[in-house]
Amino acid sequence: MATPVIMPKQGQSVESCIIVGWKKKSGDTVKAGETICEVETDKATFEVESPAAGTVLALFFEAGSDVPVLTPIAAIGAPGENIDALRPGTARGETAASAQPAPAAAQVLTAASPAAAGAAADGGKIMASPRAKALAATRGVSLAGLRGTGPGGRIVERDVQAALGQGPAVSAAAAPLQPAPARQPMPGVPAMPAPVSAGEYKDIKVTGIRRLIAERMLASLQTAAQLTMHSSADAREIQALRARFKESPESLGLRGVTINDMVLFAVARSLTEHPDLNAHFAGDVVRQYGSVHLGFAVDTPRGLMVPVIRDAHSRSLREIAAEAARLAEGCREGGITPDEMSGGTFTVTNLGVYGVQGFTPVLNVPQVGILGVGSIVPGPQLGRDGAVSFVPQIGLSLTINHQVVDGAPGARFLQAVGGAIARFELLLAL
Repeated sequence: MATPVIMPKQGQSVESCIIVGWKKKSGDTVKAGETICEVETDKATFEVESPAAGTVLALFFEAGSDVPVLTPIAAIGAPGENIDALRPGTARGETAASAQPAPAAAQVLTAASPAAAGAAADGGKIMASPRAKALAATRGVSLAGLRGTGPGGRIVERDVQAALGQGPAVSAAAAPLQPAPARQPMPGVPAMPAPVSAGEYKDIKVTGIRRLIAERMLASLQTAAQLTMHSSADAREIQALRARFKESPESLGLRGVTINDMVLFAVARSLTEHPDLNAHFAGDVVRQYGSVHLGFAVDTPRGLMVPVIRDAHSRSLREIAAEAARLAEGCREGGITPDEMSGGTFTVTNLGVYGVQGFTPVLNVPQVGILGVGSIVPGPQLGRDGAVSFVPQIGLSLTINHQVVDGAPGARFLQAVGGAIARFELLLAL
């Protein structure tokens, strides 16, 4: 009996994966545990292994296809075996996400319809993914009227996008080895102008994680009222500490502590006193968190990634530095897991290393705040005697969701972070 190769589920928030490339083709022999393809999410790249030894009888999707998790993507067995039942969309191969196409906007069902009843199973409770709930809440879409195409009829993000007329976020094509359908331009993005003459340009197709980043940045700006405030903080103490850490005994484990680690530490401790900023917003609910799960932006060859330091508010500076280094390495080397990239309650992004003094960071929705960190440059400071001197100052840019966070609470938090940085040694003693 032929064995299906299933698109694995990577973490609770991952609904689909993009097939980066096949390592095997139809007719190839494969061993159990041998890599058959490489796939990626917006969070990580990983390999899919063959569950059995045999011959690759069929590949159900082209490279570049965005495939729902738990969907058969290939079949392994003996030459000549019938695999019709394993194809996505058939009775046996029908998985939650591939059984039915994502609904078009005109196909939104009423809550009383039979198909909608599947989404509202489990005692009348609507089954929907966290991402679907967040998008529906911010865009005013009723989940009760949607037809779920996720596992067990669960409503997923692409169902909400379809109801908004944006088209599904993933392709659930069931036909074997069909070319991936051309994706429509993102809403609000102008059409490509006609070239002036040949040889003056080159086109780089926006696919994979780059496409997902583009869509989510646009969605962030479309669904949140974003306001950015700029400030700076006296950086003399953190610069002095950084110099001392570099010269400290290796056994203390402090040589690798960076300026950014100290900023993360200051932000985590400040958030405990400013719960308005350590929160998510979902339509009519603001959820404030007691624990700080701090995301931080990492530049990788694949694009921007944001791993999360769990319980950052209760970690020492050395622990934050070690965890940040581990997560950043995982992002760059491809070893990060989806669960390590989800669940953040606030985010920090640092462009100071590139000489940027201030910028406008974009919210990582549904979070309501993100702090941008700039470079350290000399800035004027008024002394008690009225004299002006120049001291090293680090740039700070705070973006808030002005729908639920007012300017004054945001400014107080920014002031608190600046004070924590300026008096960092005192912060360490608390």
